[in-house]
Parts: sequence; C-alpha cells; structure tokens
Amino acid sequence: MSTIVIEERIRIPDCVVDLESFRDWARSDDFPDLGRYSHLNGELWVDLMPEQLFTHNQVKVECGSVIFGLLKRDRRGRFFGDRTLVTNVEAGLSTEPDGTFVSFESLKQDRVRLVEGGDGFLELEGTPDMVLEVVSVRSVRKDTVVLRELYWQAGIREYWLVDARGERLQFDILKRGRAGYVVTRRQSGWLKSLVFGKSFRLTSHADELGHPEYKLSVR
Repeated sequence: MSTIVIEERIRIPDCVVDLESFRDWARSDDFPDLGRYSHLNGELWVDLMPEQLFTHNQVKVECGSVIFGLLKRDRRGRFFGDRTLVTNVEAGLSTEPDGTFVSFESLKQDRVRLVEGGDGFLELEGTPDMVLEVVSVRSVRKDTVVLRELYWQAGIREYWLVDARGERLQFDILKRGRAGYVVTRRQSGWLKSLVFGKSFRLTSHADELGHPEYKLSVR
C-alpha cells in the first residue's frame, strides 16, 4: 500500500500496518502535530477537526487542572494531559485520551511502563488507573462504544466520560465491572471515585459573555 495522504497535509506512511508500527510512527519525528490518531482493535482512527473551545477544551482543562491539583496535595500519582500516547497491547489499544491518571503504585508494580523515545519518555504502556474522554461531534461512537469496550479490556478501573454538547451537561464515572463498565450511581449530584477516594460533581453556568464555564467540585 502507498502512503495515505489526508487533506494534502497529513501523510500516513505505508509502513503503518498494525499496532506496533503505529506506535513506532507515533513516537517518531514524522508523527503529525495536527489531528488526533488512534489504533483501535486493528483500525486506524483519524480526527482532524479542531477542538471546540467551550464544549471540549474548557471541560478538559477544568477536569485536568482540578485532578492535577488534587494529586499535588495527595501525592497519589501523576495526571497526564492530552497528546499522551497510552497503549495496551492485550486490548489492541493505542490512543491519546483527554486525560490519564497513573498511580505511583501502578508504576511501582509495573502495571504501567514508561516508554522512552528520542526526547525522553513518550508513551505509557499498560493499564492506567483512570482515563478521561470529552465527547465531540466526531468522537461519539469512538468514546461511547469503541473506547468504552477497549478501556475495559485494558483493565482500566475508571473511565470518566463527559458530554457538554447538549443543553444538559452529562458527566459519568464508569467503574469496571465483570462484563463491562458500570455507571456510578449519583448521590445528590455527586459521583464517588474509588480510584481517587473522593466524590466529584461537574457543573456549568454562563459567564459574563454568555459562554459556558465549568466547575469540577471535590469532597
């Protein structure tokens, strides 16, 4: 197969034929800065749509900053933002979540391995403790069906899923069950995270210009 050219800007080399070759490409200098790429269960997923500012970017920033601050205080592990390559070979998964939490215990027990590249560590391989995805127009099936199954197969304990596109903000903490993820039951609007040992509530209101503003509360 010849090199795949997408919109004359993105070139996917013909050597990218499976999970391992995708990982090699993702860690190389030839990996594009534009777009998001995932190798999921034998399929290469590409999304070149710009990130929506208020229903995606601002949600991701709020969740990430709160969790990052929490970990700074609790010293439970590391939170990695988007553009972090997460791979689980057994699940056939290599993707860049909107957020990833890896506990120090998971690193010590080698459940997650830091993979080095030319400029330092470039990939997390194994089973993170938690991943975050914010649904966009182009990622509905990917986030709610494909990744929900593959993250479960990868053994990830919690999958945080947020959809801020509609009139009603949807925030779920999915906990790993025997046959798939189970939605955590709300208690007065709060969701209990067994991974962090805290309860969380995500709310939104309009700012002074009428744009949505988000708050992730912790107790």
